Amino acid sequence: MNYLIKNATLVNEGQTFVASVFVSDGKIAKIVRGNEIADFVSATIIDATGKYLIPGIIDEHVHFREPGLTHKADIYTESRAAVAGGVTSFMDMPNTNPQTTTQELLQQKFDLAAEKSLANYSFYLGATNDNLAEVGKTDPKRVCGIKLFMGSSTGNMLVDKNEVLARLFRESPCLIAAHCEDEQTIHENTVRCKDLAAKGEVIADASIHPFVRTMEACYKSSFKAVDMADHFGARLHVLHISTQKELSLFRNDIPLKDKKITAETCPHYLWFDNHDYEAKSFAIKCNPAIKSHRDKEALLQALRDGLIDTIGTDHAPHLKEEKFTGDYFTSKSGFPSIQHSLDIMVNLIEKERLPLLVQLMCHNPAILYQIDRRGFIREGFYADLALVDMNVSHVISDKEEYSKCGWTPYDGITSHCRVTHTFVNGNLVFENGLFHEEDKGMRLCFDR
Repeated sequence: MNYLIKNATLVNEGQTFVASVFVSDGKIAKIVRGNEIADFVSATIIDATGKYLIPGIIDEHVHFREPGLTHKADIYTESRAAVAGGVTSFMDMPNTNPQTTTQELLQQKFDLAAEKSLANYSFYLGATNDNLAEVGKTDPKRVCGIKLFMGSSTGNMLVDKNEVLARLFRESPCLIAAHCEDEQTIHENTVRCKDLAAKGEVIADASIHPFVRTMEACYKSSFKAVDMADHFGARLHVLHISTQKELSLFRNDIPLKDKKITAETCPHYLWFDNHDYEAKSFAIKCNPAIKSHRDKEALLQALRDGLIDTIGTDHAPHLKEEKFTGDYFTSKSGFPSIQHSLDIMVNLIEKERLPLLVQLMCHNPAILYQIDRRGFIREGFYADLALVDMNVSHVISDKEEYSKCGWTPYDGITSHCRVTHTFVNGNLVFENGLFHEEDKGMRLCFDR
């Protein structure tokens, strides 16, 4: 279908202005500034007066759990949650079952997504200590990147051999996205906390998480990754930055397109801090750990200063019984968040600074990953769009969670916006709480 999105307030490329957007054949065919509207034949009109139109959000960091862990989540359910939150493209991680560490297994995930995903998609190939031959076969024009675990997390895909790391940073055909936590530091802290808990000297609740997965563990690993990338000239994107100290490793004095080492953080590191463990408990247990108020404030400032380049969710669902049964040492790390990333970021960044939010969540991922014709509202680009009502408030609730696990750590928080319409490749897939599932998303391509 053709659509005319009429009288929207566009937020795009640092500007905010009223315009109408004509969508045809999956692309943005025409942008008409102001209230003057050309005569577009056979277009379904959507009156967007008073609403904000932004490019579809690109979430570069999700765990949709398929294949093998589909009791928690799957590509269909999590892509529904994505489009409900204005996310039109995602990049999914390899720590599934089996782990996505061969080209054959990678293609199987692409095939699944072609059948099931309401959003556009790409998948990382996972690096291991013994699959560099598979890494070398990766087509940089058709695969978002290589995922490197420099600290173990869900699925335990740790790469800990220095000679392998050196070869990976020297030979990777495309961007390396790294989870950085020092494994030895975490192991020593875990042993210490287990001993103290056994003696009754500490309570094994969620509040000990930042004392196990510490600032030092993050910085030591991030420093190593940045140092190796700099030495070998590799393209490195450090994921889920959670500490003030790590910010010293990144630059803001050159354009993003020229950076070879970049950084991501997540909404939960900007919203929660260590004081929230008492109320939220294991609901906010994730890797790396949510840390201090000082870290949170430093990360928020880093968004404004350009030291943080992108916002990814690290969407990682677990069932309630996996999260809330048992003690600290048995509770799974990770939680669902893709449906509410825009809610939280709008709460954090006032309306007047929406261009910054769009830069971090839409433009910058497209630039950083060199995605073909997405991430911007431009004529000739794919019509990946989200229409947002900024004049309504609603309380985020587990009852309205579309992720298969059925809960959210943001339960009870008041959001000051709501996504009303989401377009993926020109198809209206989400409309005022209703899904249109006839058309599926597309595989992302990259201009590399």
